[in-house]
Amino acid sequence: MAEANQPNDDGSHLWMEGQTLVALQADQERPTHMPRGPAKRSGPGFLNPAMAPARTRSVLLLTDAMQHDWLVKAGHDLRALDALCATGVRVRRWRNEIPEEFQERLRISANDLDVTALEILEASHERFPPKTRIEREEETDRYDRPPEGKSVNGIFIMQKDARISLMESAYQWIDLDPFGSPVSFLDAAIQGLSRTAFIEVTATDTAALTGSSHSSGQRRYGAKGIVDSYAHDDAVRVLLGLIATTAARHDRCIEPVLALFDGHHVRVSVKVRRSRDGASEVLKSMGWRVRLENGSYRFAHHPEPKQLEVASGPLWTGPLWDAHIAGRMTEAFAIETCFPSEERLVEYRQAGLRWSEADTEYAQRELRRSVRYIADAADLMSRDHVLYHMDDLPNMAGTGQVPKMETLLNGLQQAGFAAARIPDINPFFVTDAPHERVLEVVRSAAEKKPSTE
Repeated sequence: MAEANQPNDDGSHLWMEGQTLVALQADQERPTHMPRGPAKRSGPGFLNPAMAPARTRSVLLLTDAMQHDWLVKAGHDLRALDALCATGVRVRRWRNEIPEEFQERLRISANDLDVTALEILEASHERFPPKTRIEREEETDRYDRPPEGKSVNGIFIMQKDARISLMESAYQWIDLDPFGSPVSFLDAAIQGLSRTAFIEVTATDTAALTGSSHSSGQRRYGAKGIVDSYAHDDAVRVLLGLIATTAARHDRCIEPVLALFDGHHVRVSVKVRRSRDGASEVLKSMGWRVRLENGSYRFAHHPEPKQLEVASGPLWTGPLWDAHIAGRMTEAFAIETCFPSEERLVEYRQAGLRWSEADTEYAQRELRRSVRYIADAADLMSRDHVLYHMDDLPNMAGTGQVPKMETLLNGLQQAGFAAARIPDINPFFVTDAPHERVLEVVRSAAEKKPSTE
């Protein structure tokens, strides 16, 4: 790995995310594979490698939408905007990694106020172009006046306030990935969507969403949190609740497709459609999570006064995923879509990428991690379910020891219930089994486990 860590002659490093080359600035160290947590910015052109899994899932979801026609009709164009694109790694990955047969139908726009970031985007896109070249006239059909921006090989680049860019056209796909909270952009984002559309929203202010910062949570999200095993799930549901109620104010309703707590941020992906009736029903999917004495929880429309201390909300209480779409987010799909062929790797090395066999192994492992457990848990996460943290089970069951997750999942499945691990930095699983049956399986597994004394 020593050679791989050497900089190029100009002081920069070439890096590959997915199958897209990124020229890192000279003051940013070569990233490590599988980074965790928020990264420290090193200046203009900074790439946050910890967000790579979210960008990978974005590529996969947009590919799936084109392959299965669940957002626009077959053969129709799809307008996608990254409203806060920075140096444009996400939009470049859309252009590089989504299959060639869909590229002519994709109308990709990238916006940011930072002119340096946009210059890096344009230079990178021209230096490392996608396989197919797309030349379009300026997209005058999008506006009632000439657009402010430029088309560069299939990407329309704009330098505007994100809220302006969001509302200037009816997009079918919007990505909203701010530094911190997305609250100030949500109204404009919802208004900028077409009648049937898709929005992906990132929030990195997890202290506010998990209840660690009560004042921020109340001020930004109007929610009360509790810092316990369910804080990550609460964070996802609080953000979904805000998006749902924001959409309802504009006569729209949401259908979650994939919503995750991923390391240091929350990332939710939802369909949004115009429907007054659907918007009027939003409160049926809003409520509170009430902790129970047995260690589990239930959702309530509103807790009783004596339950407020052990309740978090208001938050989204409906399904979190779409069973069919999330069910296709497999590790094989990620590798097939987002990792380059050996021939392309040779081209990249000739272009200056220092990339070892170990890099290939680590990069493929990272792509698999981006979607690990999603397909297996897709059905349960799209309907009523209960979450369990493995570390909570000994106290709940009175066993004093934790069974292996595989043993527990097998036991629940053999008892006729669905159970699966979910993607989280903590060991969580989801099941439709009643609480007492879960505890029975835990106790049975504990009895069979050899003593370590």
